[in-house]
Amino acid sequence: MRKVSLMLVAALLLSTGSIFANDSKKGVEPSKSQNLSEQIGKFLNNNNFDEKHEGYSAQVLFMLNDKKEIVVLSVDTDKEDLEGFIKSRLNYKQVDLSNFEQGKKYTVSVRVAS
Repeated sequence: MRKVSLMLVAALLLSTGSIFANDSKKGVEPSKSQNLSEQIGKFLNNNNFDEKHEGYSAQVLFMLNDKKEIVVLSVDTDKEDLEGFIKSRLNYKQVDLSNFEQGKKYTVSVRVAS
């Protein structure tokens, strides 16, 4: 029972990190540009992972520099191929955001699904 409750808390924390990576504010009309999570999803699409990689997951800690580029700080996973893939696809990719904070750290969860 204790393990189940710990897993639920971990899942809750992981999903909360994804929410904070969005670039939407309450009461403000969403901009024409996509939110940060959707842009990251597009960068990670079209990969070569197959069914044996399904279920791989990672926590990605990153920030945005003054040129609105993603700078990957860490990738928390035990799968080296997933870590390398995420770093190569995200590092220094420019995002389209109307307002952002330079140097603010974001966390996003990444999961391989078929």
